[in-house]
Amino acid sequence: MKKTILVIGLGSMGQRRIRILKALRPECTIIGIDKDKTRAEQAKQEYGIDICSSISDVKPPIYAAFICTSPESHPGLTTTCLQNGCHVFSEINLLDTGYEENLKLAQTQGKTLFLSSTPLYKEEIQYIIQKSQENRDKKIYIYHVGQYLPDWHPWDNLDDFFVSRKATNGCRELLAIELPWITAAFGKIESVSVTKANFSHLGLSFPDTYAIQASHSDGTVGIIIIDVVSRKAVRRFEAYNDSMYLSWEGTPASLLEKDMESGEERTVVLGSYIHDERYGAFVNEAAYVKELEEFFAAVEGKKPLYSFTQDQEIIRLINTIEENP
Repeated sequence: MKKTILVIGLGSMGQRRIRILKALRPECTIIGIDKDKTRAEQAKQEYGIDICSSISDVKPPIYAAFICTSPESHPGLTTTCLQNGCHVFSEINLLDTGYEENLKLAQTQGKTLFLSSTPLYKEEIQYIIQKSQENRDKKIYIYHVGQYLPDWHPWDNLDDFFVSRKATNGCRELLAIELPWITAAFGKIESVSVTKANFSHLGLSFPDTYAIQASHSDGTVGIIIIDVVSRKAVRRFEAYNDSMYLSWEGTPASLLEKDMESGEERTVVLGSYIHDERYGAFVNEAAYVKELEEFFAAVEGKKPLYSFTQDQEIIRLINTIEENP
């Protein structure tokens, strides 16, 4: 009997998950769910999947569900999926509503509850984490991530996109994407000093730029700039002390390391790079493939790189950053 996998939410992330699932699990039946009938029909035609209007319309058993809707809807959908006996893969959360209840429910049901944190599966970031952990001295890092908010989903009306809402705003999402790997590399952030402001004419109800000084538990200090203003998509990183120097601009070919003996910088050559032309050059599809492989491994009992419990700490840190005067 074929296993049934639900993909709930058929926007850009839902479609990305479908493309990867069809390659990784061709033996499974994929059913898409989306309230937008036009989007659902488009996914049906493009990917050859079945579609339903709700989870209750899907004939059990359901093996797994991928929740790819806006973050506010994740808690309720996660509960429903667990109650229907599904393993659950959730896209990034920006709110920690329902975490305790759903973690308990997953344990009761004997199901896997897996939270996306795609950067942790990027080979460049894994290399940075490894090198930082090997070098036990405190470090300095500088990291700028910026992208003009209307460019995120130019095919969607910005007012309909969750990143334009204060509770799930674009800067908050960027922090939720980046902080898990930053803390994996440099340790727990003990304190932050924040300057936030608006530099765009977008009329947003939240700051469009954050300049953060982060102090880590081992004495490492980081300067993190997050913005939704930059008209060029930017991901620019440096980490150093007197025995290491790494720099990275978001793509596999841009990871550089300085050889302390020769004084030369060399490109760190890593593995595969899979690119979808609809996204910026720094979006490596290989990390998304690896993440889905890790989800299925977690279903079989492997410990995931990132958990809901860890995410609670990250969300609390983001709250502190937003609330910082």
